[in-house]
Amino acid sequence: MSRVENINRILRSLQSGSPDVEASALISEDGLMIASALPQHIDEARIAGMSATLLSLGTRAATELERGEVEQVLVRGPYGYAVMLASGTGTLLLVLANASAKLGLIFLDMRNAVADLRKVL
Repeated sequence: MSRVENINRILRSLQSGSPDVEASALISEDGLMIASALPQHIDEARIAGMSATLLSLGTRAATELERGEVEQVLVRGPYGYAVMLASGTGTLLLVLANASAKLGLIFLDMRNAVADLRKVL
C-alpha cells in the first residue's frame, strides 16, 4: 500500500470512527493539500491555504503571548468546529466536526490519527 493510500485510509478511519467528524484533511504547513476526505463542494486549495495561515497565526500568537508551542487551533461557528492540530513533519491535521461534537473525543481521535500519520510520514 502506498503512502498516500495509507494516509487516506487513516483519514477515512478517523471519520468512520467518530460520527461527529464530517471531514478531514492532511495539509502541509506551507498550505498544500497532501490528502483529504473533504466534501466535493469544498475548494481544497483554499482550505489548505487558510488552514496553514491559521496555524501560522496561532503559532505567532502563542509565541507573543508566551504560551509555548501551539498545539491546536479551534474555530467554532454555529454549524460546528474546525480543529487544526500540528501533526509534526511539517504537516497539520484538519478536522471538521458538527456542532454537537464532543470535543474531548474529537481531540483524542485526532491525537490517535496523528500518531498513525507519523508512522506513515
